[in-house]
Amino acid sequence: MSSSACRGSRIVAIAALALVVACSSSDESTQEGASPTPAASTSPAITTSAPTTEHASTEPPITPASTAADSALDPAAAPTSAPSDTVFPIEIEHRFGSTTLSDEPQRVVTVGLTDHDAVLALGVVPVGVTQWLAEPIGSWAVDRVGDDPPAVVGTAAEINFEAIAATDPDVIFAVHSGLDAEEYELLSAIAPTIAQPPGAIDYGVSWDTQTEIVGEALGRSEVAAQLVADLEAQVSSVADSSPTLDGAVGVIASPLGQQQVSIITANDPRGALLARLGIDQPPEIVDIAGNDYNAVVSFERADLIDGDFVIWLVNSVDTDRALFEASPLYTALDVSAGGHDLYIEGGSDLGAALSFVSVLSIPVLIDELVPQITAAIAGT
Repeated sequence: MSSSACRGSRIVAIAALALVVACSSSDESTQEGASPTPAASTSPAITTSAPTTEHASTEPPITPASTAADSALDPAAAPTSAPSDTVFPIEIEHRFGSTTLSDEPQRVVTVGLTDHDAVLALGVVPVGVTQWLAEPIGSWAVDRVGDDPPAVVGTAAEINFEAIAATDPDVIFAVHSGLDAEEYELLSAIAPTIAQPPGAIDYGVSWDTQTEIVGEALGRSEVAAQLVADLEAQVSSVADSSPTLDGAVGVIASPLGQQQVSIITANDPRGALLARLGIDQPPEIVDIAGNDYNAVVSFERADLIDGDFVIWLVNSVDTDRALFEASPLYTALDVSAGGHDLYIEGGSDLGAALSFVSVLSIPVLIDELVPQITAAIAGT
């Protein structure tokens, strides 16, 4: 689904809820220096879209707490109480200006598609989350929620402003999002809202920047910094100990029907993770995509993904594999003929972890995806 399509469906909710939002809790954010959402690419050679999960199904109270950095990357780790390491008030800059938080937030809502993973990693259970995939909380993070799960306050296609207002939040995170200026204004009327960081493309914020922003806003900057350092060390260790990955050429892609292919670039957290592992992208893809998170090309240009391996993020392994195996355009490629293609169902735990690429899901990818990439490169 394109960014414009997502926004269009949300506007219906915006008009209906304007009065509800106007009567909700006071706004502590400022919009000085606000800038409009960057325009979408208009190149005739490529179309771009919001990071929809072609594989995705579209189907509240908070426990204020923090977790020690050395246990936060363990999906089964239970958060433990700890004081804030930040002196409030604080001011956080973002695409639409800056937001001031007078006190440490206790009730947190996440509009960003993966923001709740960073919140949970820092020991806070949100009162409301956005449901992007089949389940609102990934399997790698569900043990952190406890007995009082957060309310679902929207999807990738629609923000439910009324549901957000009902949770009475202290802060709203829209860091990994495609939030536009009008949506930001409406959310800010409910509670202080932190949008995409300055300069970030829609849905393009990296997991480490996301974790640091959320950590700062929650008064847990030191814990967030340690989480980032520990996970970066893990990723670097994997890259250093895996010479097969160093300099390999590979991409993550998804079929869009039988006519087009969406190829993820390093501007997207998924492609960026491959880059951190030492994996390169085909130069043509980098040139076509420019600053966009993906490149959508016709199926006739499947040669653009030819390399040492390709990860296909699909609806159904059997159905989509058959689609490619029936195409002489694809079977003629080295990546197909040599058995270097890896199919992952988006609805699986591994597929969901790959879509998230968060501080909590990356350890799953290190343990499960990296060995499969190595095997794909070897053609095994």
